[in-house]
Amino acid sequence: MSDLTYDFFHPRVVRTHQLSPTLLRVVLGGADLARVVSGGHDQRFKLFLPHPGQPAPVLPDVLDSDWYGRWRALDPAVRGIMRTYTISGVRQDPPQVDVDFALHGDLGPASRWAARARPGDGVSILAPVAEDNGGVEFQPPAGTGWVLLTADETALPALANILAALPAGLPVRAFVEVGHPDDRVPLPTEADAEITWLVRGGHDRTAPLLDAVRAARVPEGTVRYAWLAGESGCVRALRRHLVAERGLDRKSVSFTGYWRQGRTEDDLLTAAIAAGEDEATAEAENEESAEAQPAAVGAAG
Repeated sequence: MSDLTYDFFHPRVVRTHQLSPTLLRVVLGGADLARVVSGGHDQRFKLFLPHPGQPAPVLPDVLDSDWYGRWRALDPAVRGIMRTYTISGVRQDPPQVDVDFALHGDLGPASRWAARARPGDGVSILAPVAEDNGGVEFQPPAGTGWVLLTADETALPALANILAALPAGLPVRAFVEVGHPDDRVPLPTEADAEITWLVRGGHDRTAPLLDAVRAARVPEGTVRYAWLAGESGCVRALRRHLVAERGLDRKSVSFTGYWRQGRTEDDLLTAAIAAGEDEATAEAENEESAEAQPAAVGAAG
């Protein structure tokens, strides 16, 4: 029996649903998706798209612990276009997986694919088949008494999952930056959550979130935990502020750059490969919607 906690699947689009001006949900279905499980919270998976003219994405012939090395050894003009996304929902009857996309026009292959997806369209994913799969970053320490969450629209699906799973009464302060007022989607939770929405407008990507967190009260005398996700530069600035100026323990701050302004995920992967980094290191700097460019960022991400 394989010890791998992920496997390849080849589902088809069941339906799409516009959640907001920027967020689009794509529901994937297929009998074998009954094997997909989620570790919850910000559970990530890999999405593979075909190049124009290909009937399906080209994947490694063998799935093993070196699947990433096998994928990157393929011709970049031929191998499946890989992106990283959050599992927004998993259902067993019928087997389906929800994926929420932050649309930003035609500037990236995943955004283009999602915007044009129709029932019956095929795609490939590398998804978890065990709950303990290493693909969840939200890991608050035991005894956590206060949680800070920050996200832009690319990390909003993960933040929504986290809020929905938090225990009743847990004090939470959340800041969410979006590009359009109607991107303020419902965020149900039983936690004692205070949620602040920041509509970007003409501001740059760092200012709204960083200014809001700087002005926020951070309690003392309790175990504090922060989860930060979104544009890489903004996430790093937030982490520096929390550790250097607010005294949070570095180990109590989980931070992930889902994308980097002015860089595509292909750019970041190419740089990581040139530096000899492995897949885990490469994806630590970028996650879903990593193809966003400055023009898209100024609009809706």
